[in-house]
Amino acid sequence: MSGKIVQPTGQKRLTNVAIVRLKKGGKRFEIACYPNKVSQWRSKIETDIDEVLQTPKVFTNVSKGEFAKMADLKKVFDIDDETEICKLILSKGELQVSEKERAAQLDEMFRDIATLVADKCVHPETKRPYPVTMIEKSMKAMHFSVKPSKNTKQQALDVIKQLKETGTLEIQRALMKLRVAVPGKSGKKVREHLRKIALEVEEDSFEDDLEMVILVDPGCYREVFDLVTSETKGKGQVEMISLKEVEEGEEKL
Repeated sequence: MSGKIVQPTGQKRLTNVAIVRLKKGGKRFEIACYPNKVSQWRSKIETDIDEVLQTPKVFTNVSKGEFAKMADLKKVFDIDDETEICKLILSKGELQVSEKERAAQLDEMFRDIATLVADKCVHPETKRPYPVTMIEKSMKAMHFSVKPSKNTKQQALDVIKQLKETGTLEIQRALMKLRVAVPGKSGKKVREHLRKIALEVEEDSFEDDLEMVILVDPGCYREVFDLVTSETKGKGQVEMISLKEVEEGEEKL
């Protein structure tokens, strides 16, 4: 049976509500959430559903306070647990925001992406990081469009790729400096593989045990870790010393 939210006497109707809408089975379903909590739930920062939902009820229209019929919910979602249905809508639905709010969210994501790029990259020759403002300027120059449904980390990787392909900015991923220690006879085979993976070998000592300091592309970390773990049956060690490259004499990051 459909109904409406009844406001107690002397209590104001809530206006600061984030609405998530899902169209399914030819019908519209909405849930009322607290602002900023939707993104936190989706990124798993917030795990308590009660902190996200203003009420564990499903609506056909939150603004009018009209609840969805339980019969419709059972038919469309094939379950009768309204909180679980709210979770489904929360994960798959579309967050309803005003144009002003959407613009603010896109601006924030744009800055977050630029910050990630600045944190991951350096100038190929000077090995120095770029300021975030220069990354933002370059993103605008190549008309990069933020995708609200895509996470910022993946979009930052897309920006790096596009900056390289278009030549908008001379840029490269900051190399990862690793210290590798391998005991005994395993060192010989590991050493051969590491020399192929490494872009630069800073230290290479092999007497009884192998100790190396190498620079690799961050994407190769898993390959190095798996190699050392496999060949030493878990007795070897891989330690990340730093991510960003810096000029000699500068403070290490």
